[in-house]
Amino acid sequence: MTTKKGKFLEEFNEAFLKADMDYVVANVTDDIKWTVVGESPIQGKSDFAKAFEMMEPGGTQELKISNIITHGITAAVDGTVRVVDESGGVKLYAFCDIYRFNKFKEPKIKELTSYVMEVKE
Repeated sequence: MTTKKGKFLEEFNEAFLKADMDYVVANVTDDIKWTVVGESPIQGKSDFAKAFEMMEPGGTQELKISNIITHGITAAVDGTVRVVDESGGVKLYAFCDIYRFNKFKEPKIKELTSYVMEVKE
């Protein structure tokens, strides 16, 4: 059984993968903080939108979500993403995103920490 927040996070991850900037940016707070572990944090909706815009969507992509865990104003999502790169090669990435929402009901994402690594199949 998927919770309302779980469904939202599923939709958010799908929109992120499809580069649906309108949906993604509409669902984060003005003071969003996004940290991709190993890189400098991105602070604020404007910088978040710029960083999102600069990400080039790969070719065929496949998202597999393994787990969505929600509790109060926090959540975690993990899974894999398969991407076809510019040279036609397929890469598989494992990810775990940790979310903090601005409030419990009708939330927007206030903080996002992303752990991403390329894995061998």
